[in-house]
Amino acid sequence: MEQKVVLFAFRDDPMCFVHVLLYALDYEAKGWESKIVVEGAATKLIPELAVEGAPRHSVFKKVLDKGLFAGACKACSQAMKVLDEVQAAGLELLDDMAGHPSMSAFQEQGYTVVTF
Repeated sequence: MEQKVVLFAFRDDPMCFVHVLLYALDYEAKGWESKIVVEGAATKLIPELAVEGAPRHSVFKKVLDKGLFAGACKACSQAMKVLDEVQAAGLELLDDMAGHPSMSAFQEQGYTVVTF
């Protein structure tokens, strides 16, 4: 059975978010299918991390290049006033549950959901 995990990041704590990125890379390196969904206040971190040369940009870019981001919450990106920046960073906007990403949709696909 294939192992699948989706990490939902809600907090706008840069240290916590970097750990989410590292966990996704670790799961992927061990053969798991791993995805990250950026939710809530964490969407505010995307514009900062997307800037080349910024602290932690390299790990953000590595996760992005490996396709480990499922996307970011459209409603929260809009509420945090970073919608355009999130899209420009290359993240898909997720809105399948009244403007927010659905956890159950991932569970129906066999993912274990972990929240931060």
